[in-house]
Amino acid sequence: MDKATLPPETEIGRVALTVADLSSTVDFYRDVVGLHVLDADDDRTILGAGGQELLVLHHRPDAPAREASSTGLYHIAFRVPSRAALGDALQRIDSEWTLDGASDHGVSEALYLSDPAGNGVEIYRDFPRASWSETPSGHVKMVTEPLDRQSVAAAATGEQSIPADSDIGHVHLEVSSVETARSFYANALGLRVRATYDGAVFLAAGDYHHHIGANVWQRRSGPQTGQGLAWFEIRLPDEATLESAEKRLRQSDYAVAETDAGLTVHDGDDIELRLRT
Repeated sequence: MDKATLPPETEIGRVALTVADLSSTVDFYRDVVGLHVLDADDDRTILGAGGQELLVLHHRPDAPAREASSTGLYHIAFRVPSRAALGDALQRIDSEWTLDGASDHGVSEALYLSDPAGNGVEIYRDFPRASWSETPSGHVKMVTEPLDRQSVAAAATGEQSIPADSDIGHVHLEVSSVETARSFYANALGLRVRATYDGAVFLAAGDYHHHIGANVWQRRSGPQTGQGLAWFEIRLPDEATLESAEKRLRQSDYAVAETDAGLTVHDGDDIELRLRT
């Protein structure tokens, strides 16, 4: 069994996207995903739930579209606390947008769609952890089965926003190499490998099914420029954990920069990760 160095209280923080069309993107995350606008100016809009910042949109009107060969974001996964909230999300999508897919993963129920710029978005709710299955090696067992959309839709209450205790449960990345991703996120950063599938690895702190997913399904190979993922955060429970993570990253020869908010480091695909408490 793989052991995580990062404690189970570790979680995903904010995710930032670079967008060329700010207005339509804000409309999508507010009206379809159900976030609230918390702060806005000409260059940046911050959205969240329950007053908690979750998504930062950086406006760059001249930013080119993400190239087909670029690594970066596969999807941002917004986690809601109940099937009712998932039903409300499905209702908003059916009314305002187009659903790309819907799956029962054994550990969660998930809806998939894309924002106006083509960034992947997942909205999901977890099943109780006691119902999750593990493999003999200690990995979590995840499947991809059709979602019972009828039951999910029946649970809807008509709410137009996601609940205040919603968050970003995980970030799924498109990388150039599963081995490179595992070397950074497991060996250097300290997450635990929770599952491996053909062309993908899923990692987490503690016994969560995954905080980070990484896949090579689209055979992307080069660093991202232009629109798409700008950076994302992992929030650590205390300063001692942050200091330990910095030490491991430096010992693994990753360049770590100190900022007022914490640390910044780039993974093997030059994806910017911010670490903070």
